[in-house]
Amino acid sequence: MQQPTLQQRWQLLTMQLAERFGKSPDLNAILLLIGIQEVKNTKKEYSKEEKQDAMHVGICTLLIPSGYYIHDGYDVDGWPHFTQTKDLPNNNLIEQENFLKDHVLLYFAQHETIVVN
Repeated sequence: MQQPTLQQRWQLLTMQLAERFGKSPDLNAILLLIGIQEVKNTKKEYSKEEKQDAMHVGICTLLIPSGYYIHDGYDVDGWPHFTQTKDLPNNNLIEQENFLKDHVLLYFAQHETIVVN
């Protein structure tokens, strides 16, 4: 039996998230979701800058298993901090997107529940 492609697995994930949240998220929305889930505070509203920071947290979190970042701990506001341990691959835009999508799928495979409302 043939394994599902990256795009098929991605479509399944976005359909599951659409069922949960009421609309189909794009990659940026999923990065934000992961980042907010990883931030250890209970805020309900985030400024534009905090959303950008949360997306960065999401990216760093996703790339820990591949050894691109390590988690250094949390600041007093509950925001995680990371150190980059190796250079990211020099990919074109499509390859970068697929690289992130693959890591998002791995993240959701390892984290069966989503705690963000």
